[in-house]
Amino acid sequence: MVEEMVVTLKKEQADDDNKKEYCATELDTSDDKKKELEHALEDLETAIAKAEEGIAALASEIAALEDGIKELDKMVVEATEQRKTENEDYTELMAQDSAAKDVMNFAKNRLNKFYNPKLYKAPPKRELTEEERITVNMGGTLAPTQPPAGIAGTGIAALVQSHVKPPPAPETYGEYKKKSEENSGVLAMMDLLIKDLDKEMTQATAEEKDGQADYEQLMKDSAEKRAQDSKSHTDKQAAKANMEAELQSHQDTKASTEGEMAATLEYIHSLHAECDWLIQYYDLRKESRDSEIDALGKARAVLSGADYSLLQKKSSHLRKRS
Repeated sequence: MVEEMVVTLKKEQADDDNKKEYCATELDTSDDKKKELEHALEDLETAIAKAEEGIAALASEIAALEDGIKELDKMVVEATEQRKTENEDYTELMAQDSAAKDVMNFAKNRLNKFYNPKLYKAPPKRELTEEERITVNMGGTLAPTQPPAGIAGTGIAALVQSHVKPPPAPETYGEYKKKSEENSGVLAMMDLLIKDLDKEMTQATAEEKDGQADYEQLMKDSAEKRAQDSKSHTDKQAAKANMEAELQSHQDTKASTEGEMAATLEYIHSLHAECDWLIQYYDLRKESRDSEIDALGKARAVLSGADYSLLQKKSSHLRKRS
């Protein structure tokens, strides 16, 4: 029975030794895993914050690009309307100045008919149709020709107000001048007005040409800018979508990591519930078993007829020294 008790005590001690080693290993492993998961969660939180910041920045940039494209389109429409208005003004000015020149040239030619016959240019002869030529050749009479329409029979359809202002009228009639002298003054004034009209038309043509060139360059630059902004908008949209997918992945990983952390903490808690008592009292239990095994050994020796008087004296001496 003593031997069986010793075997039992040694087996219990071996169980405690194994359990203590198991607890130490599992607690160390679980603690390492806990620290690893804590670091992983910190990294995931940093990655999530970075992704959210990046998404917000991209969203702001995308909104700015959209506003810029809308503003660019609005500017193009306004520039096109302005160019159209400028071209219409130019066309109207050229028509006005051309009509004014035609009237003044017609008037000059009429004056030259009376005052400078050598400079007078007769209107082109009427071109007869084949039917009219047959009528004339047969001694017939042609229908009267309608007088030219337009202003004062000049054939000029309309004359709008010219941009060139005529010189002010004289305050008095001045000294008497001959008709030829008056005619020369009128012709000179007409030539001056025609020259001013030509100058105005030349300047307007140059401005129209420059305006059209500027408009075409603006349209080219605007088209290039819009293409670049549209490409940048598409690229940023794609980058934002990728970052959103990355954020979702980080969030999913964080959720699973948090679940794993909760399980690890629960396991550590169960280990403490299972192992803390053993670890706390391991040395005391081992010492008690050793003492009990020693006592059982002595008891077995006594039962076997051994003399323990010397051993008792040595034990008493040791206790005194202690």
